[in-house]
Amino acid sequence: MKNQYINREKIFAVAPMIDWTDRHCRFLHRQLSSHALLFTEMIVADAIIHGRQDKLLSHHDAENPVALQLGGSVPEKLAEATRIALDYNYNEININVGCPSDRVQSGTFGACLMREPETVARCVSAMKAATDLAVTVKCRIGVDDQNPEDVLPDFITRMIDAGADAIWVHARKAWLQGLSPKENREIPPLDYDLVYAMKAANPGTFIGINGGISDLEQAKTHLEHVDGVMLGRAAYHNTNILGDVDHVVYGAPSQEVDWQQLCQTMMAYAADYIATGGRLNHVTRHMVGLFQGFAGARRFRQILSSDATKPGAGPEIIEAAFAAIDFEATSLKAAG
Repeated sequence: MKNQYINREKIFAVAPMIDWTDRHCRFLHRQLSSHALLFTEMIVADAIIHGRQDKLLSHHDAENPVALQLGGSVPEKLAEATRIALDYNYNEININVGCPSDRVQSGTFGACLMREPETVARCVSAMKAATDLAVTVKCRIGVDDQNPEDVLPDFITRMIDAGADAIWVHARKAWLQGLSPKENREIPPLDYDLVYAMKAANPGTFIGINGGISDLEQAKTHLEHVDGVMLGRAAYHNTNILGDVDHVVYGAPSQEVDWQQLCQTMMAYAADYIATGGRLNHVTRHMVGLFQGFAGARRFRQILSSDATKPGAGPEIIEAAFAAIDFEATSLKAAG
């Protein structure tokens, strides 16, 4: 799949989240949805150029489709990182123009680049020249005292002119001073209508929306106005959501998640990872959000949070945690 945006189909994505959407997280998410677009954590272009590329970029083929999100503001470096990534079977290269954290700002990338659209446009052009894959942008509607109604249309036009295949918009401003990254996800007001207007003004460009979306009903509503919808922490903390994505968004036949198969798959995956020197909790920390609302979910979380962190913990901890879930009681509760 060279460029999934050419087909003009609706897309559901799980947002890139630093320290969360690593390869173990993505492997789990892929077991629940065959079609959702998954994003890596943001990886800085310099780290790819000068660092341990296999460690940073390797991932399981089963995770695809996966978008690699890059951080940076130097076109030549982003192009080089893009070329390096071509050997690692990604489906898309995305540039981060939305993260407001201090460590991102200190590197002159992330949300602060909303003030430098011409720089971002040069980066996109350089990345496009380096690959046949889709090159996309994830941005905010503005930062600080910018007026989003003025800033966002100009920014999007520049991205389109630079060759961006898709633009994912977090529908909030980012305040670069005075708010933490967590507060930047919650305090600035959402402006979904502005993102809708951007889609209406650019019918030939894929526009996706992100920010404050907590369930698939909300996602369906957004997809009446834009091309894609992206969930972040809602999908991470309540991972069960992903089990309905293929049916609700992509029209696949409705089917229940085979939880026992999922248990066996994650045990085998964890065993393989441990055999390479990894620790069980690197895998299981992403599983804690499973089974929200299920009978036995609290015990499930306790087992993963305590036992999986112990030295020498093995895949049998996953089996023990799944055994704590009362699927029959949960089904009866749902039916009643």
